[in-house]
Amino acid sequence: MLIYNLELKPFSRELRKNMTDTERLLWSKIRMKQLEGYRFQRQRIIGEYIVDFYCPKARLVIEVDGGPHYSDEMVKKDKIRDEYLKNHGLKVLRYNDAEVLKNINGVIEDILSYLEPLSL
Repeated sequence: MLIYNLELKPFSRELRKNMTDTERLLWSKIRMKQLEGYRFQRQRIIGEYIVDFYCPKARLVIEVDGGPHYSDEMVKKDKIRDEYLKNHGLKVLRYNDAEVLKNINGVIEDILSYLEPLSL
């Protein structure tokens, strides 16, 4: 069971209400068990972090990074965050906004490669 910081709950809700266009596009493709029957959650709190998308069954985190994620400071913070998530047995996939907007089918294919077919 993953622990989470309850104090982040209001912020997580706010992020769900105000998703970026890129997050909305990806969410439209992964929500409602569209990928091999896997259920994804959006803006999920894990520890002290809020991840963009999380699939509990596959223990898979998906992050969509915009421009601010490429500053030196954010690259360091993202690396620390990814290590924290990996140390909790999670796989982290990162895509930049341009990838999602210009090649959503390629992004979906990449995500599918990390999901094993579920027995329904």
